[in-house]
Amino acid sequence: MRQVEVVTHQPQWRNAFEIESHSVSQVFGGNVSAIHHIGSTAILSIYAKPIIDLLVEVKDVLMVDQHNSAMEKLGYVVMGEFGIPDRRFFLRDNPAGIRTHHVHVFAVSSPQIQRHLNFRDYLINHPRIAQEYSDLKRDLARKYPQNIDGYMDGKDGFIKEIDKKAAQWRINKLRSS
Repeated sequence: MRQVEVVTHQPQWRNAFEIESHSVSQVFGGNVSAIHHIGSTAILSIYAKPIIDLLVEVKDVLMVDQHNSAMEKLGYVVMGEFGIPDRRFFLRDNPAGIRTHHVHVFAVSSPQIQRHLNFRDYLINHPRIAQEYSDLKRDLARKYPQNIDGYMDGKDGFIKEIDKKAAQWRINKLRSS
């Protein structure tokens, strides 16, 4: 069982993202189109599990598999698609066994990229909703301190609702610009 912990935003998370972004970019080389900081650690005002999420856009997701051993040398566990078609997922724990990083890799054409970015940007631009999400996560972490599945299941409905609102928000934003 993994401990479920959410903590107040830490300023060092941005730097941790930058450092890891550079390392991951070196591994995937010219296949990388962009690397984004996603997940709650990318949102300044909310509580988060202290896990840095990187979203890597690549030209060819199948070529990512050729770099699994290089990712393992960086300390990552190769998870394959891990429940999301056409994704490559990697996770890393620190020496104490505490999860520190997730790397989500998608081809530039994947709709998953925009979904993740919409969610992040919507919460950044809607502080009241971000606070609701933060409060929900804190409540769930108290309710499920040793049950990551219960914690994740508890967030599922909220995330799906925000995904819908964030997609519409993006469309409206594009229309008005």
